[in-house]
Amino acid sequence: MTPDGPESDSLGNLERRIQLAIQLVARLRQEKDAALGEAATALSDKQRLAEEVRTLQAERKQVRARIEKLLGQIDQLGAG
Repeated sequence: MTPDGPESDSLGNLERRIQLAIQLVARLRQEKDAALGEAATALSDKQRLAEEVRTLQAERKQVRARIEKLLGQIDQLGAG
């Protein structure tokens, strides 16, 4: 004997809704894990780029000092 009636439909609807909720939770967990991975990669990239900027700024400062020194030597040639 199979129950055919409103209770059976309600139970079936509930089962479907629970299955959909389970699928949604699983998908959201995957998306969260992916987002955390992307965030970790972005943080690593940020740190790497910040170090690269510091290195380039130090190199620029050294180049500027060398150019100023060369310009000073050129000025001495003109004064002599």
